[in-house]
Amino acid sequence: MKRWLYPVLLLAILLAAWQIAADSGLLAELFSLENYLVPSPSEVASALWDNRALILENTWVTLKEVLIGFGLGLLAGVAFAFACHLSETVRRATYPLLIASQAIPIIAIAPILVVLFGFGIWPKLVIVALICFFPVTVNTLDGLRSVDPATIKLMRTLDGSRWQIMRRVEAPTALPYTFSGAKIGVAVAVIGAVFAEWSAATVGHGGLGWLVHEDSSLLETARLFADILVLALMSVALFGLLALVERRVVTWR
Repeated sequence: MKRWLYPVLLLAILLAAWQIAADSGLLAELFSLENYLVPSPSEVASALWDNRALILENTWVTLKEVLIGFGLGLLAGVAFAFACHLSETVRRATYPLLIASQAIPIIAIAPILVVLFGFGIWPKLVIVALICFFPVTVNTLDGLRSVDPATIKLMRTLDGSRWQIMRRVEAPTALPYTFSGAKIGVAVAVIGAVFAEWSAATVGHGGLGWLVHEDSSLLETARLFADILVLALMSVALFGLLALVERRVVTWR
């Protein structure tokens, strides 16, 4: 309980300061903006409630993209990490390319994915999966390579097969690392979904990223802040859910 007290107290202080500064016009004056462009927390809350149906509908679209894309990235990342671990040739040939790929902004290749997959959910899923793939791969591979060599030698002395060594020693050792990568991945997956919706969304498909873009264009700043709040809560909730699953699964840590 105590560990939540200070963050909640700090958040309350910040919200109160924001409310006072917005109501007094201090924020608008500070940034040289019109008052309607600087909503207060109470106005954001009102916008969230008044537009709850619209925001909820688009939240579900984004959440679906995040969950499916994250799942694809997780599976691909774990599989690729095991492939690199089992084959030195694969690791030496592909790992430098994997590192170099992170220099390419996802938002730059998003239009290419739209050309390849069309305007629909697939380019968005690919973008989210690509963002999640790197942290999962790197962390899982680090976990697989962190196994104590003496333990491997002991398993071989006991006539353990390659599959038994992987299942009983390497995979359990790597699992906490995989969860660390997955928690990073699921947090940034929300950002990836927003980028994807900016690049690939249409009115028919929507999503919070699309809604953020629309609200920004229409200067609906209160609803824009509400959209961003929901995105932040989604990211925190998914991170917390994975942390809870990790606590239940990795009982030996």
